[in-house]
Amino acid sequence: MKIRNIYCVGRNYYSFAKEMGNAISESPIIFLKPTHSLEPMNGSVIALSGKYGEVNGEAEIVLHMGKDYVPGIQVEELVDKMTIGIDFTYRNVLNEIKKKGQPWLPAKGFRSSCSIGEFREISGQSDLTKDFRLIKNGETLQIGNIKNMIFSLQTLIDYIALNFGLGTGDLIYTGTPEGIGTLQDHDHLEIQWGEEIIGSCQIILKS
Repeated sequence: MKIRNIYCVGRNYYSFAKEMGNAISESPIIFLKPTHSLEPMNGSVIALSGKYGEVNGEAEIVLHMGKDYVPGIQVEELVDKMTIGIDFTYRNVLNEIKKKGQPWLPAKGFRSSCSIGEFREISGQSDLTKDFRLIKNGETLQIGNIKNMIFSLQTLIDYIALNFGLGTGDLIYTGTPEGIGTLQDHDHLEIQWGEEIIGSCQIILKS
């Protein structure tokens, strides 16, 4: 499966915005990650840098576009697969570049900065209503559900397509709920969809 663009949505859960002390945006906050940042969560080791301070992991529902967007197309017509992924963030770096008004790429788009579990086929939005979880060393850090999103999946798809384009092979990381955790060297992470673990990895923080 060839991945083209990786779109990510910031601050798309009320609980996350409150946790981080951020205002609610009037329109979706969209940023990109390079395809070089994508890593499978298949029991693998994911190596990140430990020299930039705090490293966070943010679990999100990830949508895969099965065809090119056309105006009026609905989620269930456009999206053919979903999974859970993790958006890794260098938090200290992000805080500093926000102060300077600079792009988020150094804090969000570094190599291995987004992971992805096994994809599941979907036939409609009803297939996307299960809870998802991020589990670290056996402890649940995050529980999310699309019903708690600020911007709906349809709103995100239409907004991204109108402003940036959206086509076959594109991914959308749809935002994370509250509970993001600071990662330590040798942490074991699992992502859960409903009752099913669909990805796992071990984190190595390089000095």
